[in-house]
Amino acid sequence: MIEAQKRFKYIYGPVPSWRLGRSLGVDLVSGEKACPFECIYCQLGKTINHSKERRIFNPMEEIIKELESLPVLEIDYITLSGTGEPTLALNLGEVILEIKKRFKSPLAVLTNSVFLSDAAVRKELSPADLIVAKLDAVNDETLAMINRPAERTLFDDILKGIKAFNSEYPNKLALQIMFMPQNKRYAPLLGSLAKQINPVEVQVNTPLRPCPVKPLSPEELKKIKEFFDPLKSYSVYDMPRPGAEPMDIEQTKKRRPVI
Repeated sequence: MIEAQKRFKYIYGPVPSWRLGRSLGVDLVSGEKACPFECIYCQLGKTINHSKERRIFNPMEEIIKELESLPVLEIDYITLSGTGEPTLALNLGEVILEIKKRFKSPLAVLTNSVFLSDAAVRKELSPADLIVAKLDAVNDETLAMINRPAERTLFDDILKGIKAFNSEYPNKLALQIMFMPQNKRYAPLLGSLAKQINPVEVQVNTPLRPCPVKPLSPEELKKIKEFFDPLKSYSVYDMPRPGAEPMDIEQTKKRRPVI
């Protein structure tokens, strides 16, 4: 445990990630939950700032200063995620460039894909090593049911944005799909959409952290994975979690209630 660990406001972890190994989280929102989505399976509960308004939540200089204050850590990725959607932060591009300039660990960004329809946001994301983009729905109806987006958010815009990012910046996009009873019947169509996108991998997930939605079984996810062949895919049940000890349990549990 690090001395004076309460100084950390924007950083959490490292946490064991089935997708990214030992992941050091950087929270650009770092406050009340802010997101254009209010997904029915979100472990963080109600979205306080349910909006598509991009703004600066925290100064880039303070975030980088915290990162530079860390001791040497054994991590696999620095990951932009946390209490909100990282692409809501107007200084997203600046933070990515500073992290890439100063640190050797690869950088991942977890996004709900809403802002990938914006060419400026796609450019801001482009220096990152890996973009993990969410796709849980197949149309506006399922988007409203599962992700409960802010007003004026259309499924077609999200899908076009994901495809545009992968065409402009190839070999950087992974697709994450959360399967649950509400959308498992759409697995064949989601498989077809994934093949159109052609990501580097498909992460087949189901809600295993505490939330109102029941997870699917390992057997169900195994069958669902078949719809993504021949794309590289794996499920949350397939991958072992590495050992990782968070520096600050309190700050980490704000973003990951179950570590």
